[in-house]
Amino acid sequence: MSRLQRVRDNLKRAYQTGRESVRLAREDSGPEPDSEVDFAPPPPEPDDGHNSTTSRDDAEVPHSLRIAAAWGWRLIVVGLVGWALLRFIGIISVVVIPLAVALLLSALLSPAVSWLRRLRLPASLATFLVLICGLAAVAGTLTLVTNQFLDGLPQLTQNATAGVRQIQEWAKTGPLHLSDDQVNQAIDNAQEWINTHSASLTSTGIATAATVFEVLTGMLLVLFSTFFFLRDGRKIWRFVVRLFPVNARWSIADAGDASWATLGAYVRATVLVAFIDAVGIGIALVVLDIPFPFPLAALVFLGAFIPIVGASVSGAVAVLVALVDQGWVIALIVLGAVILVQQVEGHILQPLIMGRAVAIHPLAVIIGIASGVVLAGIIGALVAVPLIAVLNTGVRRLARRRPEVPPTAVVVSGGAGNS
Repeated sequence: MSRLQRVRDNLKRAYQTGRESVRLAREDSGPEPDSEVDFAPPPPEPDDGHNSTTSRDDAEVPHSLRIAAAWGWRLIVVGLVGWALLRFIGIISVVVIPLAVALLLSALLSPAVSWLRRLRLPASLATFLVLICGLAAVAGTLTLVTNQFLDGLPQLTQNATAGVRQIQEWAKTGPLHLSDDQVNQAIDNAQEWINTHSASLTSTGIATAATVFEVLTGMLLVLFSTFFFLRDGRKIWRFVVRLFPVNARWSIADAGDASWATLGAYVRATVLVAFIDAVGIGIALVVLDIPFPFPLAALVFLGAFIPIVGASVSGAVAVLVALVDQGWVIALIVLGAVILVQQVEGHILQPLIMGRAVAIHPLAVIIGIASGVVLAGIIGALVAVPLIAVLNTGVRRLARRRPEVPPTAVVVSGGAGNS
């Protein structure tokens, strides 16, 4: 019996092993056809060409509308940031304006400082000498202009009074046949128009310096900022570059260097062109015996820093002085001289001296000057075109293919005390 029992047990184990093998084979081959459980994957979503959408609602919106909406909200964000930045600059304009002037002066005087440092002079001494010479030149020019203006003002006032009387007589006895009341009303209206538009042009630029304290503070800030920009400009720029991510430092440093070179070229070229304009118009005023030749030439020099608009305004002032002092014939000759100088400047001097590096389209110049006048008055008109030139160079440099970092680059790894 024991042997028969063992045979039966072996057969039973073989049977169970077979059933287990069949069950495992069925599980590996998948469910049976009559299984009630459906393991089939869900049908794929139809491809409508909008792989960037996250819901069916987005897929129903036209592609062009979604692109326009994406551009729209990004432009709104950029506009809000720009508006907040302009508000912030307006709040601290008493600091921003002197810093902008200091940057322009630094771009103008940096070659002189570099030349003195090549002569083995210390950086502080070279910067100090350049600033002292610049201040002496400005003070001497202002003194000469003031003295000439005070000496010739009484005679010009008499001529202006006589000219106004002649205009009044012509208005009454000429073809217009105006009465005294009409003439006086016209003069009052003209005076009111001049006052209104002069205030709108200069109010923003003068509002931040309405007190003596603000004027003195701005002048001191300009002097100190110019001194440190000239002496430690490279160190300051390296510190600013290190605030950016490592991967962007070289590109930003390269764009900044190119922008600084553009600013320096623009300022020096503008000074040279303004000097040539002032000399040309000043010679014409001296030859025609117009009063205030040096002050008017200085006005032309300052006006040339506002392209297109400044030269026209300063030239108009010279023509008005000639009209009051010498009559309309000499005034027309002065007008011709001003137009000739401006044509030589626009077609010969500007392209020859400034070159293509700082070439800006005239439409961009006009829009920039108008925007600068609206935002910051005269100061805005002065810094608008240099700002456009710097931004143009910087954006172009950032938009081009990223340059390879030279092995000797010290922008990222250089110490704070390196020069």
